[in-house]
Amino acid sequence: MYRYGIKRILDIILSVIGLPFLLIVMLPVVIAIKLEDKGPIFYNAPRVGKDMKEFHMYKFRSMKINAPDIRNEDGSTFNSDNDPRVTKVGKFLRKTSIDEIPQLLNILKGDMSFVGPRPSPLGNKDLYPEEYFRKFDVRPGITGYNQAVLRNQSTMEQRIKNDLFYVRNISLLLDFKIMYLTLVSVVKTKNINRNNLNSNEKVGL
Repeated sequence: MYRYGIKRILDIILSVIGLPFLLIVMLPVVIAIKLEDKGPIFYNAPRVGKDMKEFHMYKFRSMKINAPDIRNEDGSTFNSDNDPRVTKVGKFLRKTSIDEIPQLLNILKGDMSFVGPRPSPLGNKDLYPEEYFRKFDVRPGITGYNQAVLRNQSTMEQRIKNDLFYVRNISLLLDFKIMYLTLVSVVKTKNINRNNLNSNEKVGL
């Protein structure tokens, strides 16, 4: 009952409550991004959500314009605390997770939930084991069990395990625990990046 009705109602209520915060944060973020490189404010990331439906996930842009999409061998997103694709403003936005706040709009539209497996990038389907497609039975989340315990440090194998754990055990109590653990992780700036580049390593731009 929770996953099919109450969860959606809570998402709508909480996202409406959070909209004024989005508006307050947006002004300084817009100014900072424009001052740095005058590029677009938002990055509309193409993602796969519930029932394999494709949608655009809204984020404040944290990378340089036309930065390449680089992935690890297991298909997970490459991220590093010294990634040259990330702008100076973007590093702060990622560290604080402010770049994710525009996804409140995705929640209102019904694309996402506050809590759920993170949305999947397009083109990763061939890398997933058959059981992993169960993650598409629920709406993807701004945060999820994997983000609460590992944030961006997880390998694809760990992500699959954690996402499936959430889908099998979804409940109001679990959602509250995940939101609390996520808040702690953000405040302590834990597990922001999985990859680290040595001084002699470069990411092609």
